[in-house]
Amino acid sequence: MTTQAHEGLLESARETLGDALVLATIEHNELTLEVAREKWRSCGYMLRDDPRFGFEQLIDLCGVDYLTYGRRRERAPRFAVVAHLLSLRHNRRVRVRTFLDDESPAVASLTEVWNCADWYEREAFDLFGIIFEGHKDLRRLLTDYGFVGHPFRKDFPISGRVEMRYDPDKRRVVYEPVSIEPRVLVPRVIREEGYGGRDS
Repeated sequence: MTTQAHEGLLESARETLGDALVLATIEHNELTLEVAREKWRSCGYMLRDDPRFGFEQLIDLCGVDYLTYGRRRERAPRFAVVAHLLSLRHNRRVRVRTFLDDESPAVASLTEVWNCADWYEREAFDLFGIIFEGHKDLRRLLTDYGFVGHPFRKDFPISGRVEMRYDPDKRRVVYEPVSIEPRVLVPRVIREEGYGGRDS
């Protein structure tokens, strides 16, 4: 997709999404639309149904934790949800992002807009603790039902909080506190490009 095509799509987004569009950036030949959390689902409908967009396919949805990203300011949001959309009709892609509250990250589910959002949202709930309001079956997908915490959060310990093993005497799996000392072997990298394309 050319920069000119991005500019045309961006102008249409400004007209259609109005005040729901918080920020739009074109970086590395990719268009990112940041939308207000309260308008997340309605923006999904517009991007899918408006013939100027025609993003009929959700190809990915994920959570992001910006806790240690660059020089994150205290007032900057910690969590975000990012959706990658594809228009087969127009042969183009767009990234849509919304930022969430730090204490209780929640946003409307996109399952009624794109059915395939179901397991993507369950994964983001499981790994980041993001609540998708209106999701009909929001439960863990990758971790055990008894798992405590959300392992992709930046403050989750690398070694975890519990370990499990099969106990032959009890003839069942048992959970115990982690027996290894936590340690960090990777250097901390500070990115200079700012906070996810935002100035706030």
